[in-house]
Amino acid sequence: MKSGSQDLVRCPWVSSDQIYIDYHDYEWGKELKGQRNLYEKMTLEGFQSGLSWLTILKRREGFRLAFQNFELEKVAAFGESNIEELMSDTGIIRNRAKISAAVGNARIILEKSLDLTEILWSFAPKLSSSVRSQESITTSPESDALSKELKRLGIKFVGSTTMYALMQSTGMVKDHSVDCFLSN
Repeated sequence: MKSGSQDLVRCPWVSSDQIYIDYHDYEWGKELKGQRNLYEKMTLEGFQSGLSWLTILKRREGFRLAFQNFELEKVAAFGESNIEELMSDTGIIRNRAKISAAVGNARIILEKSLDLTEILWSFAPKLSSSVRSQESITTSPESDALSKELKRLGIKFVGSTTMYALMQSTGMVKDHSVDCFLSN
């Protein structure tokens, strides 16, 4: 997906890397729902913690292969041998705690019959259509509450900053900068 114009004004976090430009222009901030889609996004946001999002984007296809396209039933069935295999997979971020959390989270979602669309979107701010000009905000009362609820349910790697990033990327909040061509 090539961007129509390299001259468009984008959010300041977008680098000149085409994968980042495409992500910004075609995915980030667009409404995303559905169990598999939100599990993937939540998992990738958790893996991003402490790293750049570009690092995750460049390995997203590797993650999709390693985590069986984020099919909950398949990931929930992973055992210790699968986790060991993932620890040697150079196509993903090899962090045992994050890998184990992804597997454990899939199990919890299935065991508790959690509807990710219902849960996550219930925390979307009521006035989500406003575009923000402050680039330094990384949490909100809604992301705090969402993080707290997911942790209560047993989900891991869902801190408030991570959940705010998820809210931005899935369109729950509209955070394109005011001068970005997508801000209207």
